[in-house]
Amino acid sequence: MDSRALSLTEWVVLALVAETPTHGFAVSRLTGDTGPVGAIWQIRRPHVYRALDRLAHLSLVEQSGRQPGRGGPQRTVFAVTASGRAAVDDWLMRPVEHIRDIRTEFLIKLAVLERARTDPRPLLDAQAERIEPIVAALRKQRDEARGFEHAVISWRYETAEAALRLTQTARR
Repeated sequence: MDSRALSLTEWVVLALVAETPTHGFAVSRLTGDTGPVGAIWQIRRPHVYRALDRLAHLSLVEQSGRQPGRGGPQRTVFAVTASGRAAVDDWLMRPVEHIRDIRTEFLIKLAVLERARTDPRPLLDAQAERIEPIVAALRKQRDEARGFEHAVISWRYETAEAALRLTQTARR
């Protein structure tokens, strides 16, 4: 299984299960509109359960028990498997490919790393290395562009510059 084929929702669910064995309802609270991860990427409860099913099918998580629900059915607890742990550890340190993914995937990775009290500097360094040539290419394009194309390229350049600055200021 190519773990890169996971959706962002599946990666987030996998990363949260990797923190500690948990059930879908707890994950949906973390990714809801008032949850700490939901502030970046909200995942509706049915999507959490669908992701858990797919992750289990891929042997990245497995059922590890049941907990009584509060006034509802018992909750199935999931734990990360060894292959799931390896996949999520790799994903967390892999820079995002596109500037547009800084707002979602990259920030989620930083949030998960902080929750785990893991040093984000390897990710920050890798992300800066990925963004630097993009910024350089966009600067060259911007300097050569005219008219509306200049406006579009300027927007992309400024966004890329802001993403690069984020990798520097997030080092704390």
